[in-house]
Amino acid sequence: WLRRCRVSSGMTQVSARQLSESASGSDAQNCRVEIQCLGDGIQNVVLSRPSKMNALDMPMFEAIAAAAAQLRDDPSVRAVILSGDGRAFCTGLDVKSVANPLKSGLQNMERLLKRPSGYGRDGGASLGNLAQDVGYLWRDLPVPVIASLHGMCFGGGMQIALGADVRFATPDCKLSIMEAKWGLIPDMSASVTLRELVRIDVAKELTMTGRVITGEEAAELGLVTRCVEDPKEESIRLAREVVARSPDSVAAAKRLYQETWVAPEEHCLREETIVQRQLLASYNQLAASGRNFGVKIPYAGRKDDIMDGKGSGSINNSETRPF
Repeated sequence: WLRRCRVSSGMTQVSARQLSESASGSDAQNCRVEIQCLGDGIQNVVLSRPSKMNALDMPMFEAIAAAAAQLRDDPSVRAVILSGDGRAFCTGLDVKSVANPLKSGLQNMERLLKRPSGYGRDGGASLGNLAQDVGYLWRDLPVPVIASLHGMCFGGGMQIALGADVRFATPDCKLSIMEAKWGLIPDMSASVTLRELVRIDVAKELTMTGRVITGEEAAELGLVTRCVEDPKEESIRLAREVVARSPDSVAAAKRLYQETWVAPEEHCLREETIVQRQLLASYNQLAASGRNFGVKIPYAGRKDDIMDGKGSGSINNSETRPF
């Protein structure tokens, strides 16, 4: 269900390795997600079920969560792009496959909703269940995650995209929080990710109606970062721009805003100091500063403690606490 490959000079050279225990023995035709290495630490996670417009079946859920967990734990990763193969990014849940009572529908629902999912850090418990993890786990990566949206982005696909840090969409891309069509609510982490992007009245209107909007309207509402004619090209451009910055400051910025965006002001100001202490006078901070004076020193690997807030910092650790 999940495989990795390297993209070189426009050609794809596959070096496949099954990453999910339940994927053992799967052949390439059953691959649901492909991780393409684009160089410079940039990884492209491709939803790869084009015949079904990348609709989410159980193997797809498992493969997306496995991809997020593996990239989260890979220190060589500097940026991640999420994209969809074929005519759409993702059209949401494959209802016939997942919820069919004659085909393990009840067991599938239990797997999707039960905690823990098994994709937490170091095999531990994650905050979400499997349904939530395919969107929420991208927030746990210490690198920018950029969603490249085209065609259709519906329901579960929309919630996966909301888990990214940045979203680029074509102007004619169709987007919808579509769960209302099935008499349901969006339960794949939208209650966390949506509140950071739009007003509550906008969230309620889109959720209660399931209305389909264009990429242009999504940009006006704040659901996507901006509309571009080629989201994939723009995603790669942004990823390369970020890779030129310190991996520590990039991870720290992501942590800071996720930790403080809807928090009380006192907590926000305290968190700024905690994070800054981790960066001051560190190797990568000095390397970044040197580049302003024409001294280009390679960055070291990202500090392990940036996203969890457990580091001692450069000055003292009197204000540090778990993230």
